[in-house]
Amino acid sequence: MTDIAIKRALLSVSDKSGLAQLGASLAAQGVELVSTGGTAKALRDAGLAVRDISEITDFPEMMDGRVKTLHPMVHGGLLAVRDNESHVAAMQAHGIGAIDLVVVNLYPFAATVAKGAERDEIIENIDIGGPSMVRSAAKNHAFVTIVTDPADYATLTTEMEAGNGATTLAFRRKMAAKAYAATAEYDAMIASWFAFADQGEMFPEKLSVPFRKGQALRYGENPHQSAALYLPAFAPGGSLADHRQVQGKELSYNNLNDADAALELVAEFRDGPPTVVIVKHANPCGVASGDDLVSAYKAALQCDSVSAFGGIIAVNRPLDGPTAEAISDIFTEVVCAPDADDAAKAVFAKKKNLRLILTGDLPNPARGGMGLRTIAGGALFQSRDNGRITRDDLKVVTKRAPSEQELTDCLFAWTVAKHVKSNAIVYAKDGSTAGIGAGQMNRRDSARIAGAKAIEAAQTYGWSEPRTKGSSVASDAFFPFADGLLAAVEAGASAVIQPGGSMRDDEVIAAADEAGLAMVFTGMRHFRH
Repeated sequence: MTDIAIKRALLSVSDKSGLAQLGASLAAQGVELVSTGGTAKALRDAGLAVRDISEITDFPEMMDGRVKTLHPMVHGGLLAVRDNESHVAAMQAHGIGAIDLVVVNLYPFAATVAKGAERDEIIENIDIGGPSMVRSAAKNHAFVTIVTDPADYATLTTEMEAGNGATTLAFRRKMAAKAYAATAEYDAMIASWFAFADQGEMFPEKLSVPFRKGQALRYGENPHQSAALYLPAFAPGGSLADHRQVQGKELSYNNLNDADAALELVAEFRDGPPTVVIVKHANPCGVASGDDLVSAYKAALQCDSVSAFGGIIAVNRPLDGPTAEAISDIFTEVVCAPDADDAAKAVFAKKKNLRLILTGDLPNPARGGMGLRTIAGGALFQSRDNGRITRDDLKVVTKRAPSEQELTDCLFAWTVAKHVKSNAIVYAKDGSTAGIGAGQMNRRDSARIAGAKAIEAAQTYGWSEPRTKGSSVASDAFFPFADGLLAAVEAGASAVIQPGGSMRDDEVIAAADEAGLAMVFTGMRHFRH
């Protein structure tokens, strides 16, 4: 027999949403309700008859509620195999009544951490009895129904109504799987907090990273791959974890990957002037700051209008109508913004396929955190690249020091280069990227590609010369040879910012001096693979 009638239910929940309706439905089907503490009170307040758990255990709740369900009268009723004669005999000998349904959700540990609670309060919100009951009921799902998510209350009610008060084995198996996933996530959250926040470990001996499915995606990087979006328990504010999609088609794997790259880069300018980032295949192809978003967008687009087609755009200000109008002139996949006014929304409403994502804020680029990447047979785990430099960190290594404008453009180019796939070369002038070279196997080719894009842009827009003339150029890592720097000289750069640290630094510095360039070292590199 796979259908099990529910005659007694144990309810103990932190999240009281839907509880009264569920209790009423169970009572209407003749189910005896057993409960604890606040859950029992909520059910009684709804006019339902409830037995306290202490009546079942013949033992009072104690130690501020820490001990109430950890008792043989509870777990015997959950774990007994109903068609095992010795189990049935033990239940009869000790007066243990069967519990057919357990409805439990756990203490709000993650929410307690998120609100910045003190350590003692966080510890008190580690549930012990709840996970024990969940695991017991889930293990014995052949006879016991376990429900851990309020979203499943309606399904439970429908299941029982269809089965004359019983649940099917298929339903119980599904709920058991969900229950173990819930306790695994819960334990992972606690382990993560203890390791990273409480103990300050960066690389604990055992790594538990809790993620919850956000949504299924149409496919992965390619149509033959499957994909889904998973969200961490402790997600940063302003990230894609809490985005709101206002309009457009369903987001794809590539959309989300590119949107994240765009958001992370535009967040570097969260406290700066209006800034626009255009990304294609996770690489920025145009970045600019301006007096307003529309002028910044136009400058960013002019860096590489060819690559911008079908790209992802992120802005560091609420999106306005004029900027939305300008963006609408070319095909754009996704636009990310902290917010958008009604005029911008109205403009994009005419573009049914364009996805508009609002994040409410931007992530803090200086935040800590870890990054995880899988490899064959394992995973690579590292702290996120939140390294930052200021003008005071720079070391002038050439005979000529950079001018104030060159220095400003150096820092702008350096900020962008941090988000470009290595080998990365970024030319910048007057707060706009002039050319970007990404992902090449040598730095010289990246410098040449970026220069070639600048020449193409000048031809497209009818400029007298490419914007790389008189620009500042950033290299994400040191120049191992002078050839990369000489390619930047050919493009017209007048100032260079790079980490330094090469065995041939003297050779590179000499080449810069001979060309009349100003060059500064950062002492920090930003490889991005």
